[in-house]
Amino acid sequence: MHKPLLSVQDLEISFKKEGTLSAVINTISYELSENEILGIVGESGSGKSVSSLAIMGLLPNTISKITNGKIVFDGKDIAELSEKELQNLRGNDIAMIFQEPMSSLNPSLKCGFQVQEILLQHTTLSKLASKNETLSLFEKVKLPSPEVIFDKYPHEISGGQKQRVMIAMAIACKPKLLIADEPTTALDVTVQKEIIQLLKDIQLETGMSIIFISHDLSLVSDIAHRVLVMYKGAIVEQGEVGQIFKNPQHNYTKALIASRPSLEVRLKRLPTIQDFLSNTIDTTTVSSDDRAQFHAQLYAQAPLLEVVNVEKEYFTTAGFFGKKTGFKAVNNVSFKLYEGETLGLVGESGCGKSTLGNAILQLDKATAGQILYRGTDITKLDKSAIKKLRKEIQIIFQDPYSSLNPRIPIGPAIMEPMKVHGLYKNDKERKIKTIEILERVGLTAEVFNRYPHEFSGGQRQRIGIARTIALQPKLIVCDESVSALDISVQAQVLNLLNELKENFGFTYVFISHDLAVVKYMSDQVLVMNKGEIEEIADADVLYENPQKEYTKRLIDAIPKGESSQIFT
Repeated sequence: MHKPLLSVQDLEISFKKEGTLSAVINTISYELSENEILGIVGESGSGKSVSSLAIMGLLPNTISKITNGKIVFDGKDIAELSEKELQNLRGNDIAMIFQEPMSSLNPSLKCGFQVQEILLQHTTLSKLASKNETLSLFEKVKLPSPEVIFDKYPHEISGGQKQRVMIAMAIACKPKLLIADEPTTALDVTVQKEIIQLLKDIQLETGMSIIFISHDLSLVSDIAHRVLVMYKGAIVEQGEVGQIFKNPQHNYTKALIASRPSLEVRLKRLPTIQDFLSNTIDTTTVSSDDRAQFHAQLYAQAPLLEVVNVEKEYFTTAGFFGKKTGFKAVNNVSFKLYEGETLGLVGESGCGKSTLGNAILQLDKATAGQILYRGTDITKLDKSAIKKLRKEIQIIFQDPYSSLNPRIPIGPAIMEPMKVHGLYKNDKERKIKTIEILERVGLTAEVFNRYPHEFSGGQRQRIGIARTIALQPKLIVCDESVSALDISVQAQVLNLLNELKENFGFTYVFISHDLAVVKYMSDQVLVMNKGEIEEIADADVLYENPQKEYTKRLIDAIPKGESSQIFT
């Protein structure tokens, strides 16, 4: 074993709350060797990011403090370094890639300049030499046309490209340690795979050490040599990747592995952290016969929704007298959706999934084709008919926080659509119904008067679901509605959606870039690529035997992990 590059010894970090310090990191110890990739896994609030910010000396010193232990990097105690020494350390010896590249890059500066600036600040390179070095870094991180991207602003490039610019910036000064904090969370499965491979290649080439932080154990297993699992500010388990996967010791680790839908076993209900901690795991599976029987009933009825040759074209005009150019975001799409069915809609960013969802919801009108709901072409409805239709067709958004009004308490926010559509006699009845719905989605009556900012991401998503089902719709479009959630919270929300579907007979269009989740949720899966349908088939059939190269590539990019082992 190489000598440790980083040694964290009995570290305790406390934050001020109402004047008193309370520990959020409880006596954690671990080492990172030179030329090693260490995965740190845990959910939001487990202390992953806080402990990593401490390594860089980036904790807010007005409200936080290292109350015990020390962090020794390359023989130096981080706590004893001056601000000038810390600034020198950051970028030069330790670099960080953040979760959200759009908010980490400066929107008013060109991508090339932002990387070049790091080189000018930390090295003795001239302006020309630093530009050439930036272009070579862009090549290293496999950005297409480095010269073109050098002169582009962040908003002009894709999410995967922005993340590559961030990686180029982080490795610019050849650091000894790179901290990657959830660097692939919002990315497509194929882009995620490329970024993971890129980090592995760079690590092999440069020999730097990497701390890779994620809430997804399967993903970490694709990159790390060793893993440590954090829960409530403490390390509950650490060891080699293979050992942690094949023989997890702590119930929390077992839960993290098993909460992710398996590609081999179709469980009736996904296990949650709580199930593991209370030892109440339901291992009932859904057999092929059960599915075949359900599908025979499902597809014997008339379709609830029929999409016929739908197109959505956008036009852009270049300059004052520029010619209009068209771009088809959705092109000649046709499919049928049956009452009680979940149709999975997958594809990479920009493939037209959300545009198609918005056309079904009549939020963005299709430019051609028909959308038949219960036999009526809803593209031809007037405003008042569309308002009535809103009760029948609803959406659950990706980010519940931005879809809730921060100034309206939860209860009134759920009652509002009931009022608009004239449901129930009065506010008293609506309040009773709202409390019933809140309890249905796993919340309590006392949240009625609380505001959105008082809830966690998972709780907010439940509130979003409560607001959607308040109108008792028939068809719900779930647009990336679990993509930002922790693995175990995601399991809870997926279980809830399935339970509501069973009890209320909902029909879902389930849009996601997470193919493991889509397979678990869906009866049929529709794969989109560049605005068109690549293929459509039964979820299990599609995953076992994809027909198109594009679908094979998507399936191949799923982090494999070994979730089914927990149940064998």
